[in-house]
Formats: sequence, C-alpha cells, structure tokens
Amino acid sequence: MRYVLAVQRTDSIYTCVVYKRRINDEFLLERDEKKHLEIYYASFEYVNEEAKVVIVGITPGFHQMKKSFSTVIDAAERRHNDEEILRQAKNNSSFEGPMCKNLVKMLNDQELNEHLDLSSSSGLFKKAIHFVHTTSELAYSVFCNGKNCSESTPSLLKNEMLKNYITGNFAAELINLSESLIIPLGVTVSNALNYLVKKEIVSSEQILSGFPHPSGGNGHRHKQFADNKRAMKDMLKVHFAKMEVSD
Repeated sequence: MRYVLAVQRTDSIYTCVVYKRRINDEFLLERDEKKHLEIYYASFEYVNEEAKVVIVGITPGFHQMKKSFSTVIDAAERRHNDEEILRQAKNNSSFEGPMCKNLVKMLNDQELNEHLDLSSSSGLFKKAIHFVHTTSELAYSVFCNGKNCSESTPSLLKNEMLKNYITGNFAAELINLSESLIIPLGVTVSNALNYLVKKEIVSSEQILSGFPHPSGGNGHRHKQFADNKRAMKDMLKVHFAKMEVSD
C-alpha cells in the first residue's frame, strides 16, 4: 500500500499529475526506453470477488488515473481503511461519458440487464455496482510516446514488460473470479484472454467473445456487434443458466 500512502502525502492532485501529463516520477513503475512505453501506478488494486460480471478494458487512461488519485486524496481526510479507499477509487474512476453510454446500450441489447434483474445495465455503474468488477488487462496506466494506449498500440503480447503484467497481475485477479462472466472490450483484450485460456488460467466458457470496444473512435463496433450479437446472446443464456443451477 506504499503508493496509496504516497498519494495521500501529496497536497493536491496537481502534485501527482500536472499539466501536459507530467506525472510525478514517484509513481513510475517501469519504463521501456526502446518502445517509448511507461507504466505508472494508478489506484486500481481493489477486486470485487463477489462480482457476477467482469468488464475488462486495456489500461486505465490518464483521466482515470487522475480520478483515482483524487479519490485517494479525498478519502485520506475521512480516515477510511486501505481497502475502502481502493474500492472507492475503482468505483469513482470507472466508465463514464459517451463510451459508458455506448457500453450500456450494447449490454442492454444483449439483455444482460434482464439476466441480472435490472431495468437497465446502467445500474451496474450506479446502485447495482456490487454486481460488477471493472478492470484492465494492464492494471496500471500505460502510456506510449506519452499518450494513452489504443487498441493497436502497443502490441501487448509481443512486449515482455507488458506481457508480464497480463500473465502476472491480471491472471492472478481472474483466478479469484472463476464463476464470473467476463466481457472483454475489443480485440486486444480478447487476444490477451485467449492467451490465458491456452495457459489454462481462465475458462473460455466465461468469456463473452466478440464484444467490441465501445469507444466512439471504434468505427467497426456496430458491424462487429451485429455480426456477433446472436452468438453472444446464446452464450449469456448458457452462462446464467449454469449459475442458477450452481446456486
């Protein structure tokens, strides 16, 4: 928890993260000089092991990292324990804005909300947040040439530094979520999960394959969603039927 304490020691968010993404070097975890990659700490260690659904992105972006630091700083004044601080940081820094709207629409189109007895999947980011665990295959913030990672840059499984986070942190996280439905946001995340399936770390039966990344910048998301919609709906029915039997 030394990074949580380091964030709390700062006077304000601007001491952690300042103009033009100049980040306090105290939070630098690793750097690949050759590939111009940097990994910085973000307060996303909390795992909701009771989650029915796990939504997986690539890596927390600059905005999410900044929000996680803000939450930790604010929580320091309320004297919460470390686990509660990290839970708040994860929940407060989750999906929002247009991307969240796109994600909710696709989840509702898949009728995920009905399987969870919710009027809308938007509840997963509000009152029903206990049903969901949001995470990333790279748990901390990764920047390529000083910018947020994208679906194609960098190639995660071909870079040893990044691959170690997938086979280490991410794999360990999923072991404790073996009964949960996993929704990978886009091809990059799906490829990482398929790699872990081959390593027998996660079951392919948990994964909602074919789900597109909900970013507005993903021009192929509508076609990808339409092409895979029927298969994903069928998978959801099978998954939740199994969950009812096991309950």
